[in-house]
Amino acid sequence: MALLSVNNLTLQFDTDEGRLTAVEDVSFEIHAGEVLGLVGESGSGKSVTAKSIMKLNPDNAVYDPASSIQLTLDDQSIDVLSLKKGRDLRVVRGGAVSMIFQEPMASFAPAITIGAQMVEQLVLHKGMTEREATTVSIEMLERVGISDASKRFAQYAFELSGGMRQRAMIAMALSTRPKLLIADEPTTALDVTIQAQVIDLMKDLIAEFQMGILFITHDLGVIAQTADRVAVMYLGKVVEQGSVRGVIKRPAHPYTRGLINALPRIDDLDAPLTPVAGDIPSPLERPSGCVFHTRCPVMQPACRDTVPAMTSHGVEARTVSVIGSDLDTGNSDSGKNAGQKPGQVMGQDTGQDTGIGTGPDADQGIGEGDTTAPGIDHTAACFVTARAVSQASKVEVS
Repeated sequence: MALLSVNNLTLQFDTDEGRLTAVEDVSFEIHAGEVLGLVGESGSGKSVTAKSIMKLNPDNAVYDPASSIQLTLDDQSIDVLSLKKGRDLRVVRGGAVSMIFQEPMASFAPAITIGAQMVEQLVLHKGMTEREATTVSIEMLERVGISDASKRFAQYAFELSGGMRQRAMIAMALSTRPKLLIADEPTTALDVTIQAQVIDLMKDLIAEFQMGILFITHDLGVIAQTADRVAVMYLGKVVEQGSVRGVIKRPAHPYTRGLINALPRIDDLDAPLTPVAGDIPSPLERPSGCVFHTRCPVMQPACRDTVPAMTSHGVEARTVSVIGSDLDTGNSDSGKNAGQKPGQVMGQDTGQDTGIGTGPDADQGIGEGDTTAPGIDHTAACFVTARAVSQASKVEVS
């Protein structure tokens, strides 16, 4: 059973300009010991999705009645969106769920020392004495690479550098040993050495406590090092989801291909970068049909009006949905993909993951092989021909 199940999450905000859609029909699961990477440009709805799990969005947030967030702890299922009282919300606000916030300066209380804030949460959620909580807090500050941790423990957030504040925020989130950790850009402000230490620390905690992690980042390189599975978001929708190897090696959606094409090539450092064309639209001007059609290099007329469906398929399958019968996927018309209709699986990647977690899709080594672990991938059906997508992509991941 999944540790966290998010189903059909749709979230809107009431504003002076009207009701804006921030997240639309998002579904994913995280199992114990599994790392799910959530990637996409700024404004894609990643942080809003994460805050929904802890009910931290502001009072003007409106959840669709069909939305569901279920947290499973010791065979007890908690309906997160039904929690109202502060005492009931403790389980998802520092108890079983912790969050590394994107901006630690805005998350730490400026008039209270770092140590006092760490001790308070351990006393509240873990029932420790202040002395026990102090010892645990200083040890965790040391584990995330903060030198002279006992001195930093007694300092205020404004006395620390940006990178040190980020490490203190990571230490605070990890000190409660949560079942689910939400990491919102946890390594952005860190240099590569400390970044590696933090990633190694997360690996150790996953192995030790079977912790599930929702890892939000812009950095596909970090995702390749840390995640078992990845979900790609654009303008509040998950457009592609699957194993790290499957998504990076054989991306099915044009937006995913655009993100990968935008990465520098280590075999050709002089090659110009290829950004995703255009800008992400404002929620006030949300496109009809496929939300990516205003920037898509292979947009078809149907994309303007038709909302792509989500195709469910095997754990490692990559999928592209098409209009018409132009299924140029490298198979003959008599092959297994001939004559398939939009929304059907068109190809399968049986290579295994490169992730670090120990969940159902954890790394078993790079190469070809069968994956029989349970689970469902959801990849947005894209209304373009397979041939056009293939020609548009310049990605080759070995």
